[in-house]
Amino acid sequence: MLDILDTGQAGAKEKLATILNRSSFDSQEQIDVVQDIWDNIQNRGIEAVLEYTARFDGAKLEQLEVSQTEIKAAYKQVDQDFLAAIQKSIENVRKFHQQQLREDWMDIKDDGVILGQKFEPLARVGIYVPGGRAAYPSSVVMNGVPAKVAGVDEIVMVSPPAKDGSLNPHTLVAAAEVGVDTIYKIGGAQAIAALSLDLAEIKKVDKIVGPGNIYVTLAKKLAYGYVDIDMLAGPSEILVLADQDANPKYIAADLLSQAEHDPMASAVLVTTSKDLAKEVKLELEEQLTNLSRAKIAKEALKNYGALLVAKDMEEAISLTNQFAPEHLEVKVESPFSILGKLKNAGAIFLGEYAAEPIGDYVAGPNHVLPTGGSAKFYSPLNLDDFVKKSSIIHYSKEGLDKVKDQALKIAEVEGLDAHANSIRVRIED
Repeated sequence: MLDILDTGQAGAKEKLATILNRSSFDSQEQIDVVQDIWDNIQNRGIEAVLEYTARFDGAKLEQLEVSQTEIKAAYKQVDQDFLAAIQKSIENVRKFHQQQLREDWMDIKDDGVILGQKFEPLARVGIYVPGGRAAYPSSVVMNGVPAKVAGVDEIVMVSPPAKDGSLNPHTLVAAAEVGVDTIYKIGGAQAIAALSLDLAEIKKVDKIVGPGNIYVTLAKKLAYGYVDIDMLAGPSEILVLADQDANPKYIAADLLSQAEHDPMASAVLVTTSKDLAKEVKLELEEQLTNLSRAKIAKEALKNYGALLVAKDMEEAISLTNQFAPEHLEVKVESPFSILGKLKNAGAIFLGEYAAEPIGDYVAGPNHVLPTGGSAKFYSPLNLDDFVKKSSIIHYSKEGLDKVKDQALKIAEVEGLDAHANSIRVRIED
């Protein structure tokens, strides 16, 4: 199933390159499909949205908005244990993101110059939640709660319906508990277009957040400029950095927790111990036999899984930083001792008991994370994604006198006479 490769081998470098390049968004066929959907909705509006919902989701709907009656019915379909679990998740995610709140600030100088910054929440945000046959209430929590904490006025959720026109009751209950204002039964690229194009029936949002399939991701790429987006997220991935004392059973379980997502998901072990790699391989084979999604996980491991053995921890850390994984688990004797050396990762899980799914559901940090190496320049979804900033500039005459010569010189070099004149008329007045 998986070969154990030394990092110095050519095969290891080729495998790493294959994994890192797996989520490119350059399929012209898929781009053309998304562009056609976008153009059709731009020209025909909600009629086209309804047609795509019938074609792709098999749901023939007359009303896209979820009613309060449907939400009340959803509460009757979920058990109390789920309700308690989602409420705990919301509480923890809220507490974590409240730590990210920022206050307006002013720097008042002696010469009357005042500089500062003010923070304002976005007015209207759209969150995309995958759906159809599956339920992802955790996505509702991770996208909706930080928007609420930031003070967003209106949260609009879109999610693809089942063939009978319903949304999963667990997703609806999560949305109600988070405080989502409006929910539409729309999925795919058509949902992104509907939130971006200011249709008569669906008001345009300021920003769209949330993960989806390749068509959703390409539509978000197309939407950027019409609205803001969080990031272009690719298939899920995990890298486990481990030494010889790590628990192979835990590592295999965590690798499989990501491999079961999607055939394009990546699960990689980087270790300094060949013996550990052998034990993890045996554990993977054994644990796979008990998984309901074993076929998906097996395909992901075959195509984008790897068991890599580094010559020492320094090389292992260097390889980890090069990979820049979405989820990074650190299973070494003293994980905090190397934390400062880990430069690129979406979320870092330290120690034997920090299982990645805990981060997905209840720990508190956001599970919407950069993928495909983009952790080198992107951050997890956070409060700043739902806030815009304005600079504040106030100058007194004394303050202007101090900087006028420098400002005039720069305007002169740039050949912008009106810029210079704007300053000069105040000096001469």
